[in-house]
Parts: sequence; C-alpha cells; structure tokens
Amino acid sequence: MYAPERHQAILELAQSRGRVDVRDLAEQLQVTPETIRRDLTSLERRGLVRRAHGGAVPIERASLSHTVPERETVQSAEKTAIAYAALAEVPDSGSILIDAGTTTIRLAESLPRDRRLTVVTHSLPVAMALTDRREIELHFLGGMLRGDSLSAVGTWTHQMIGMVAVDVAFLSVNGITPERGLTTSNLAESAVKSAMIRAARRTVVLADHRKFGREEFSRIAPLAAVDTIITDEGVNLELVAEVEAAGTDVIRAALQAESRTA
Repeated sequence: MYAPERHQAILELAQSRGRVDVRDLAEQLQVTPETIRRDLTSLERRGLVRRAHGGAVPIERASLSHTVPERETVQSAEKTAIAYAALAEVPDSGSILIDAGTTTIRLAESLPRDRRLTVVTHSLPVAMALTDRREIELHFLGGMLRGDSLSAVGTWTHQMIGMVAVDVAFLSVNGITPERGLTTSNLAESAVKSAMIRAARRTVVLADHRKFGREEFSRIAPLAAVDTIITDEGVNLELVAEVEAAGTDVIRAALQAESRTA
C-alpha cells in the first residue's frame, strides 16, 4: 500500500472511530509503528488530524461549531443518556450553574420538579427551558450574546459569576485530553467556563465521546479542576484510563433501551 492510500485509510478510520491508535494501525495496515507515526505527522501537517497520546484524532472543528439547532441532532441519544446520568449529581436543594451546550440544555429540561433549586445560567436556551418552573429560582447572566451558542459572554458575565458561590457547575466542553485538560474553540466562552469552575464547589463536565482526545484552541482548566466527567459508552477506554489517572472520575452513561433499538 502506497503512502497516499495509507493516509486515506487512516483518515477514514479516524473519522469513523473518533481516534486511531499507532499500534492498531500498524497491525491493520501491515507496516511498522514508525511508518504510522510518519503518516500521522504528515496528516497533522495538512491539518487533517491532531496527534494525541499513542495515536491521533480527526480535526472536525466545523462539526462542533454549528448553531444550537444543528448540534441538537448530533449524538442525540448519547446526549440524552448523559443528561439523565447527570441528574444524580444535582443536589436535593441548593444552587447549580448550567453552562451553554446542547447536552446541558437536556439536563435543564430533565431537572426534577420535586426539588427547589437556584439555577444560574448564561445560556438563553437553558433559561427558556426553565422559565415555567415555579420551584426553580432562575438567574440569567447578562452580557454580549453569541449568535452560534446563544450564550452571554464578556465582562458583565464574568462580574456576575464572580458574585455567586454554587454547589455544582455543569459544564460543556469541546475537548478533553490529559495533557491540555479542558479546551474549547472560543476564547470568550472559555473565560466564562473557567469562571464557572471557580464559582462552584464541585464541577461536572457533560461531554459525549467525540470530545475525548480532542484539543481545541482555548484552554479552560486542567483536569484537576474537575470532579467528574459524564460521557457515553462510545468513549475510548484507554482515554478514560488516562483521564482517571489524572484524578478525574469518568462516568459512562448507558443508552436508554428505546435508543438502542431505534
């Protein structure tokens, strides 16, 4: 197999699996690990993959940067499972921060109606999902509204987050790696997420398996700043082990029975 053919095969495998491993590729393509490493370096230089520990992940930033309605349809069953699993992290009473994101929207929609909670959010969809909930005291953080995420960012947002101390922050991210921790693609969003972590006693990240092994432009916080990450069953177990070795618990949410048979 010539190098261009290997490159295409590696790229297709990375896109279908979400991550490729040097050893597995070497065995599957019947070449040495050194050859695979050179192939991955070539693909990285072309902007098609990003090297990760022991392998690489595809660069798919565009798929993670669509509008909220577009992102709602991606990994839908997995996001629902993650949101349901996150309910176990919601206090019986007290205060929570809910970040912007399609999975966090589902968490907001699923919050139990038998709990009196104070909810703080900078996400317009999250706020809209809770406007009719009389048992919830809702605080919306103002600021400059970003059109693609429908979330408030900027100086006003930071100032208001700095005025609260909540029990749990539920965060959304674009990338999770042991080396870089939590990352996202937008500097203004990452600043808000960092402030949310500082304002909370505990932080729970909601992220489907595509986010593991990815590194985005803007750093939010190291893994040590996060208590728990909730993901789905499709996550790479080697990556899970690396994250847990850094001191962060990882929960794999099982899909609902109806989702499995759909």
